[in-house]
Amino acid sequence: MGKKKKNQSSSSSSATDLLQTLGDFTSKENWDKFFTIRGIGDSFEWYAEWPQLRDPLISLIGAPTSSPPPQILVPGCGNSRLSEHLYDAGFHGITNVDFSKVVISDMLRRNVRDRSDMRWRVMDMTSMQFMDETFDVILDKGGLDALMEPELGHKLGNQYLSEVKRLLKSGGKFVCLTLAESHVLGLLFPKFRFGWKMSVHAIPQKSSSEPSLQTFMVVADKENSSVVLQVTSSFDHSSLDCNKNQAFGIHEALESENQTRREYSHGSDILYSLEDLQLGAKGDMKNLSPGCRFELILGGEGDFCFSYRAVLLDARENSGPFMYNCGVFIVPKTRAHEWLFSSEEGQWLVVESSKAARLIMVLLDTSHASASMDEIQKDLSPLVKQLAPGKDDQGAQIPFMMAGDGIKHRNVVHQATSSLTGPIIVEDLVYENVDPEFSRIWPSEDLKFRRLVFQRTQGLVQSEALLMRDGSSHRTDVETERKKASSSSKSKRKGTQRRSDDSGNQLKVYHGYLASSYHMGIISGFTLISSYLESVASVGKSVKAVVIGLGAGLLPMFLHECMPFVGIEAVELDLTMLNLAEDYFGFTQDKSLKVHITDGIKFVREMKSSSATDEMSVVHGNEITSNNTRSCNGNCTASNARVDILIIDVDSPDSSSGMTCPAADFVEGSFLLTVKDALSEQGLFIVNLVSRSQATKDMVISRMKMVFNHLFCLQLEEDVNLVLFGLSSESCIKDNSFPEAAVQLGKLVKFQHLEISQSIMDAAKKIRCLK
Repeated sequence: MGKKKKNQSSSSSSATDLLQTLGDFTSKENWDKFFTIRGIGDSFEWYAEWPQLRDPLISLIGAPTSSPPPQILVPGCGNSRLSEHLYDAGFHGITNVDFSKVVISDMLRRNVRDRSDMRWRVMDMTSMQFMDETFDVILDKGGLDALMEPELGHKLGNQYLSEVKRLLKSGGKFVCLTLAESHVLGLLFPKFRFGWKMSVHAIPQKSSSEPSLQTFMVVADKENSSVVLQVTSSFDHSSLDCNKNQAFGIHEALESENQTRREYSHGSDILYSLEDLQLGAKGDMKNLSPGCRFELILGGEGDFCFSYRAVLLDARENSGPFMYNCGVFIVPKTRAHEWLFSSEEGQWLVVESSKAARLIMVLLDTSHASASMDEIQKDLSPLVKQLAPGKDDQGAQIPFMMAGDGIKHRNVVHQATSSLTGPIIVEDLVYENVDPEFSRIWPSEDLKFRRLVFQRTQGLVQSEALLMRDGSSHRTDVETERKKASSSSKSKRKGTQRRSDDSGNQLKVYHGYLASSYHMGIISGFTLISSYLESVASVGKSVKAVVIGLGAGLLPMFLHECMPFVGIEAVELDLTMLNLAEDYFGFTQDKSLKVHITDGIKFVREMKSSSATDEMSVVHGNEITSNNTRSCNGNCTASNARVDILIIDVDSPDSSSGMTCPAADFVEGSFLLTVKDALSEQGLFIVNLVSRSQATKDMVISRMKMVFNHLFCLQLEEDVNLVLFGLSSESCIKDNSFPEAAVQLGKLVKFQHLEISQSIMDAAKKIRCLK
């Protein structure tokens, strides 16, 4: 309730001083002591008094002569004269409750003769021993405020309001006299959001020379409807006779709550609480509603250890037969981002395979990392039981199913934080099952992979590499020489960390294979210009490729290893990424593989300007050369004129655009036009697009169609990545020429394993023309 409420007393200064000794307003012992000292005849009034309350209260409660007379409960009655005044006004069906035996005994003695029908009970207002739906009116004068000491949180207030809702009859009223502080309204408004009509009224104050805290009357009418109604107020905020902070606070609370209620009413994406559902927000949860799907939050307060984000799905029509009436499916954090669990379409497939009439899919996150599955299941069990359809059946078991994260062993190698990218993790892991392709190539290996993970995008694996023991991947002498050349520059860096090129029989990144399917998809798109690539390579010339977004450097290193006729310039905004790529993913630079630390859009625009003048590029600052000196720190242009292959593979720090990759600026029409001008006549533009919004995908495709003469796409199976390929040439490959072009590309790429070449050719067959 807070100490400031104590100044609202109209009693003498000695009474106020006495009240200051209470300290904890939720302590029974403190209140017993307080009432013992005050004595039987000295009443104490919280907030407004009877002259200010009489008219609004009587108009709300109705006629005292109605039949049957209204049953009124006054919880936390204390020694206030409020119930006595109501009794004298004709309302005799009044029950008073307080947990202080001292005050109940005093009030009973004070009223036993003159108000013999009035009842007095020693009872805790957070757990009252009355039958459900006993009262027509529950009248609270400061009781909720007393329970809501800010340092104690919502627990007691939450328990009390649950009792209020249980005890009120249908059509009954909860009348709460309160100072309407934000932490009180923050609990009160949501608790009565579904199935209740709420209004707020200002109680007139006594004349005073200075503005003081005003008493408000919040009324909640219990209705049978599940319609979400706005909270109404009977006063003009500008005319409130109270201090500015209190007036501003109640205005903000009303605006915020009504905005939330509008979102519910308009069907916006809402995370429902368990209590919302119990109040009828989605109808009667005991009944199955085929095809119903919504998101909710479970736990997070009371006796529960964790909060859980979940999706409830009732199986679609004609989906049976079912093995279970209700089931729970737990998705670990490492797999929550996958299409199967993050998209509606994928979730319905999980429902079908679960054989459950109602499936509650629980998506774990980082907050559950320290908990075992047994602990999580124990925490969830009482929550999901409340969501099971049908009549209560103590014998019915709700099965818990789980999507394995597929990881046999995980080891965090390094953690870093970048001012641009945020928290980053480098981790090594062994999968429980690997692609059959791996088993064919390395049948005796217990394969280990290294991943680069951005934590700002939950579950996003930015890069993934295959680790091999030194020698097992048949490294070339060229790579060995590059590593030796780079070692001196690396040793100059302060705080030398564990590196991927340590001596001895260490696991090292194998750059002859791309573990990420979308990287393989990008390479398969080279099929579209395979004839051009062959013509350049056959005469000993170089194809120029620019990769915007270095990541762990795996794609540029693959091109360098397997397509030596390609000169690569990688552009990365974050220097931390280059450091991680060199330290943990075996990335090195030489005269045909350079990195620029600069803005990708700026780099492409300068590349366009350079190609327009057909001049050699100029680097202002420190150019990266074969001795691996550091990058040009923001003022770079390309080292050649036009580019043959331009790849955009950057993630977005802002997912509000609907895209995880790339950042929205990279698919703006103006930038796409700049790209087209920077490309050579046979140039290929590639974008890795990651979005779960079909509208966003359609928008990007529409923009690219307007710029490029030909547009192709590759949708990776069970993946959100859509790889787009734009060609600026007038002519392009025919559909019936894809097999031949794929074979042509396979000959250009220097694979150590033919099986890897086959996977790229298989992906090329799935490329389809959009324009």
